[in-house]
Amino acid sequence: MLRLQLAIRCNGVYVCSSRGVSSIKTQIKQEERKQRRQSLREESATQVSPTKGQRWKEKEVIKYDRGTEQGEKKDISGPLPPSYSPSYVEAAWYSWWVKQGFFKPEFQRKIPHATPEIFSLCIPPPNVTGSLHLGHALTVAIEDSLVRWKRMLGQKVLWVPGSDHAGIATQAIVEKTLWKEQGLSRHDLGRDVFLETVWNWKNEKGDTIYHQLKSLGASLDWDRCCFTMDRNFSRAVAEAFIRLHEDGLLSRRMSLVSWSCALRSAISDIEVESRTLTGKTYLSVPGYQGKVPFGLLFSFAYPTEDGDDEIRVATTRPETMLGDTAVAVHPEDLRYQKFHGKKLRHPFSGMLIPVVTHNLVNPEFGTGAVKVTPAHSPVDFEMAQSLGLPMLSVIGENGAMTEASGDWIQGVQRFDAREKVISGLKERGLYRGDSEHSMHLPICSRSGDVIEHLLKSQWFVNCTTMAQKALEAVDSGCLKLTPSYHQKTWRNWLSNCSDWCVSRQLWWGHQIPAYCVTLAQPYQVDENEELWIAAHSETEARNKASVILGRPDEELHLRRDEDVLDTWFSSALFPFAMLGWPNHTKDFQEFYPNSLLETGSDLLFFWVARMVMLGEQLTGQLPFREVFLHSMVRDAHGRKMSKSLGNVLDPLDVMTGISLEGLQQKLKSGNLDPQELKMSEAGLLKDYPRGIPECGTDALRLALCSHRVQGDDINLDVGSVLTVRHFCNKVWNGVKFVLSALGEGFTPLPMKELKPHQPMDRWILNRLRQLTEECEKELQSCELHGATAAIKAFWVQSFCDIYLEAVKPVLKGPNASDACQVLYWCAEHTLRLIAPFTPFLAEELWQRFPPANLDGAPSVCVAEYPSPCHTVSDLCVVKAILIQIIILRSHSP
Repeated sequence: MLRLQLAIRCNGVYVCSSRGVSSIKTQIKQEERKQRRQSLREESATQVSPTKGQRWKEKEVIKYDRGTEQGEKKDISGPLPPSYSPSYVEAAWYSWWVKQGFFKPEFQRKIPHATPEIFSLCIPPPNVTGSLHLGHALTVAIEDSLVRWKRMLGQKVLWVPGSDHAGIATQAIVEKTLWKEQGLSRHDLGRDVFLETVWNWKNEKGDTIYHQLKSLGASLDWDRCCFTMDRNFSRAVAEAFIRLHEDGLLSRRMSLVSWSCALRSAISDIEVESRTLTGKTYLSVPGYQGKVPFGLLFSFAYPTEDGDDEIRVATTRPETMLGDTAVAVHPEDLRYQKFHGKKLRHPFSGMLIPVVTHNLVNPEFGTGAVKVTPAHSPVDFEMAQSLGLPMLSVIGENGAMTEASGDWIQGVQRFDAREKVISGLKERGLYRGDSEHSMHLPICSRSGDVIEHLLKSQWFVNCTTMAQKALEAVDSGCLKLTPSYHQKTWRNWLSNCSDWCVSRQLWWGHQIPAYCVTLAQPYQVDENEELWIAAHSETEARNKASVILGRPDEELHLRRDEDVLDTWFSSALFPFAMLGWPNHTKDFQEFYPNSLLETGSDLLFFWVARMVMLGEQLTGQLPFREVFLHSMVRDAHGRKMSKSLGNVLDPLDVMTGISLEGLQQKLKSGNLDPQELKMSEAGLLKDYPRGIPECGTDALRLALCSHRVQGDDINLDVGSVLTVRHFCNKVWNGVKFVLSALGEGFTPLPMKELKPHQPMDRWILNRLRQLTEECEKELQSCELHGATAAIKAFWVQSFCDIYLEAVKPVLKGPNASDACQVLYWCAEHTLRLIAPFTPFLAEELWQRFPPANLDGAPSVCVAEYPSPCHTVSDLCVVKAILIQIIILRSHSP
């Protein structure tokens, strides 16, 4: 058997291989792995732990100063700067892309490699309240990479931008600003003036998000931009409400709701966070100067009607006992059988309340007897409904005790009232002590307030049928969830989906399109007898009511509901409302259902499930075919991004750089209270003692896409982004070398016509083919980190460290022409492969290459994405080795 000794010199190391093709490939791969491990060691050695304070090496900032007009193509006639500088590279390109219409689906008609396929999606509309953070940047990086890849494949791509009016958050910010600057509340202004103030604020501040999206290179179709309070979108929201109401899926009724006293509004149950307390715990509550103790179980006695006995009850909320209308025991609890049917005397009101039995009572909790407060407890509410007990509301919308609680305590705030109730029980000799108690405390995720359960007349969406359809969509495979492990939580949540309270007691938002109809004077009837009509206008509502009641218009009085709809209701319509629904517009017919919904996994129930339910109900189709859920971005320490921790970073600050003073100034201009501001400033000083250096858009995007976004949460630190900037510089220098080697007058041959004779040329072309195959496979499965890792490994190890070093002597010899063709295609091909991830860098360098008859593409944005069928086949490698074997054999003795 012939044994071949083939030596390839790379960075002073000889890689020897024997026994034909497979052995050569194996040893080259071993060398590549060795180089990769060395690179990783070097990277880790240069990084400093964020907890010790980052030490950045300042990079030269080179500005582009050739005076290109807005929207005109960048002037690239000058030489490339000596080193990679994001400020230079990112200048001028975006406005040219937009003006040329590259981001519009209509541009596909101009692409020779166009396909019949359509790819459409919407950006998860960020809140208009401020600026994007790194979590949003991850969303943009993922979506834009997929969008640009699909566009380069020749598909007709629509990616719609938009923003959400964010009812609670926006109103809170404007109210804080009003109070801070003018000492006024919204009630001082009145509804109309206040809404005008919010619109002015939105028009002034709202463009911040769009500026960030453009700076991130997001290839969105800006002509189709959508805001959830736009006229057309608002009409779609009203239409959705009316249709659901007419279908019997949306109704107004009296029920318990989760209420935030700080917001003075109901909130959705999934906006309630459960905080676990293991014992006595002091917590800050909005509106209270000192901290309030929780995690205590209080016991007191209810005396019997004749006063000769008592029942002890235990509760974590003694202040609500003023609304007790019964005491309940389990029917099989022998301790209390003698009390069945008896009455107890309320310690404060003197009212007699019954002892009732119910299976919901847990005999193991406390004393086994529980106070029943139907208007303030979901479990008690359920018991009261089945037993016909009265419901007494003793806590108001503002958290103060109501008139029903008694004159002696009316107006006292709920947690202050707790102390007064305990003191009153002690005075009456009925207090039996307290003890530490583990519990789950409901907290409003919006305001940090402790949730109250209040009995209110609200609008509810019946989700049972819609939830079942959403379950069946995943089970049948019509809707794909990626990663697939989310299917389990999807099933668990939708299988127990409760009715959705969609009314909010706010002014900013979509006012509920419903009118209460009464007959003549005094216009007030019992709420159970009210007739509510859903309509687009009062005239339409009046006509509907006249038909239903059989009365003429002049006998009807209409009052529109002052509440607004939950922001998640309107955002759930985004995939089809953005396309013109309920009208069957051209966009709606062509791009609905959307191809994909990509968002953070934390929005699976807040947004995704609701889009699926309402989309299928209102349009008859699923709003998208696939849901791709990415991981959460945390800081370098694994902490959740939080303004109070000072670890929420504006992507612009990472891309362009910012001083420590600049970061601190941004904090001070926010709405943090003094204590939170102090904590935030300490966090910034610890993590960014010298601020943040310029990293660049491409480096941030590539760094985000380099993480396994389908797995665990991403701990992102600026050091990792800087490492990727170093890679961008490696691409810059590598391309500069290639361009200098090609020289003036170089004309590339079509790649398929390349017939290089040198083994190294054939080897690198085969590696390029393997890279193209890997990118295609990884992108098709949304494994972006796999594609980016393959590109980086090819460029650094295979191309720069091995091939460029091996080819330098060849460029001075007779085979230079072949080598130049290979250099050209390796660099040009790689730039197209990496363009979806680093669009600015790819465009800047790709534009400087001589055209290779790539269908005359004006930009790398719309150039054809490389396919394995366009590259050199594996046969080239086999032929090259066989040639080398023949040559060596002919010269052997």
